[in-house]
Amino acid sequence: MLPKTLLVALVCGLASFPVAADPESDRLALREYYAKRFPQIALEDHKDGVYAIDADARAQWLAMEDFPPYEIAVDEGAELFNAPFADGLGYGDCFANDGAVKAEYPYFDDARGKVITLELAVNDCRGAHGEAPLDYDGLEITKLVAYMAYASRGQIVAVDAPASAAARAAYEAGKRFYSTRRGQLNFACSSCHIQLVGNRLRAERLSASLGQVTHWPVYRFKWEEVGGLHKRFAECNAQVGAEAFAEQSDEYRNLEYFLAYLSNGLELNGPATRK
Repeated sequence: MLPKTLLVALVCGLASFPVAADPESDRLALREYYAKRFPQIALEDHKDGVYAIDADARAQWLAMEDFPPYEIAVDEGAELFNAPFADGLGYGDCFANDGAVKAEYPYFDDARGKVITLELAVNDCRGAHGEAPLDYDGLEITKLVAYMAYASRGQIVAVDAPASAAARAAYEAGKRFYSTRRGQLNFACSSCHIQLVGNRLRAERLSASLGQVTHWPVYRFKWEEVGGLHKRFAECNAQVGAEAFAEQSDEYRNLEYFLAYLSNGLELNGPATRK
């Protein structure tokens, strides 16, 4: 089981985790918890999200992978990635290996004092080449990242442990967000993905925290398009009757940083398909 103080904080959705718990202790404690909660599931299989838990849904998902609905977004993202900017250069001048760099994100940039996600880096690249930024909730940036995620398949999540006070503060902010109850339903992220993990909520099987960042962007049938991780964060907040933050807000980038660190060692396998 998790250390008692950590388990209580996670399950009850307290405002913060135990102060003494460092990021690696958090990660190892959660891995131990999920290993005992789902002894039949290898920890590495949580890269597949809910499909690691729900065998019937997994079989349907694997069948869809022959002709995945995100395939067009990946192809269009590749075209966008390879299209030159007005200065004659392109995304390839910012991102090595034909864009297969997703494992390098997110990270904390001490010089800028904030978490840098892949989406943020895309707009940084555009700015460096005199191009206007893309809307973070728009399809163009999502298709670009879908292509980059596909090119990065097989890479391993390897987020550096927070090395500075500012980086640690960002991690703790993400952790605090994950465990804070909010909205009319008074749910925390941890309520669903730790306390109730594996159960059904309405028609949905609840996935584990481990692996929640590995497979994005995803094509969701309810969206009828590909969408990014932060779109899902916002949707989850709205579903519990809470305020949704803007995509790529400090709140959601810190949350992504926290979740990505928890998933260190798991394989990237995005894009994916979900209901």
